[in-house]
Parts: sequence; C-alpha cells; structure tokens
Amino acid sequence: MTIQTRRERERAERERLIVTAARDLAEAEGWDAVTTRRLAAEIEYSQPVLYSHFKGKDAIMAAVAVQGCAELAVELRAARTAAGDPRGALAAIGEAYTAFARRRPALYDAIFTHHVDLPFATPEAPAALQEAFGELAQAVEPVAADGDDPGLLTETYWAALHGLVTLMRSGRLPERAHEARLELLIGHFTAGVV
Repeated sequence: MTIQTRRERERAERERLIVTAARDLAEAEGWDAVTTRRLAAEIEYSQPVLYSHFKGKDAIMAAVAVQGCAELAVELRAARTAAGDPRGALAAIGEAYTAFARRRPALYDAIFTHHVDLPFATPEAPAALQEAFGELAQAVEPVAADGDDPGLLTETYWAALHGLVTLMRSGRLPERAHEARLELLIGHFTAGVV
C-alpha cells in the first residue's frame, strides 16, 4: 500500500467518523446540539481537522442527508419489491417512508426539513437522492393514468407522504389516525387500478 493510498483511506475514515458523530449527536440531542466544536470533542480531533473535511455544519448536514437518502432508498426498495401488486407497492412505500421518519427523526430532518446545500430534483443531484426518488417513482409509475406525467405524479405522492409525516411528527395531526390517512392516500392514487 502506498502512502497516498493510506492517507486517502485515513481521510475517508475521518469523514465517516465526523458524519457518524453528527448523526448520533443529532439523534440524541437534536441538530442544534451539533456544532463543529462539539463534534471535534466527540471525535477527538481539532476543529481545523473538521474544517479540512467540511466547510461547516451545513456541509456536514448535507453529507448526512446524502448518506440518509442512500439508506432510505434501500428501505424503500425492500418494501416495494416485497409487495405483490402496484397498490401493495405504493402502500409498502408509504409505510416504509413513515417508519424511516419515526425511527430516525434527525436523519429525516437533515434530508427533508433543514436547509442543506444539495441540488434536489435536478440531474446534478447526488446519486443517493436520485435513487430514493427513483424508488418512489417505481412504485407510482404503475398506477399512473394515461396522460399523467409520472415525474409530477411521483412528486405529488412524495409531497403528500412528507406532509402527512411532518404534520404527524409535529403533533398537528394525531398519530392514531396516520395509517387511515395513508390508506386514503393510497386509495386515491390507485383508484381504477386493477
């Protein structure tokens, strides 16, 4: 192994350490607790070392969001492919999306709520973002009616899921009725689908 290869591996490991520490801290105490000073103490490196990897907290949160989208894509794919029909796939996606938000609230917020400097909904979006959206699209496309724009329909389904999850998590909609709301959403999206 060359010295350059070792340095690159060590740099990548430090970046993973920073991102993991940020995620853990955010899940335990919220994103307000995540500061470069606190992260430096958590990973036992100086703040300049953090800044040699990331421009600041926003860049760290963007890295967390990309990593989270990759994980979300895997969970959505598993849910979608386990379903037996288009309606079931759409329902499974809704349930998996909700479960992800419940299980990892700070990660969900980094991806979908907090401002991060990532190009969403553009060809320049990181692959992980495109993969997560692609899983939604693969569940929505089979239920699209003739003349529907599959991309817009997917965005609408995603927006509805996000709205329901966000309003439920904030207490503005009672959690006890969340499954019924998902069923209504799925029912309207799959009306007329055999």
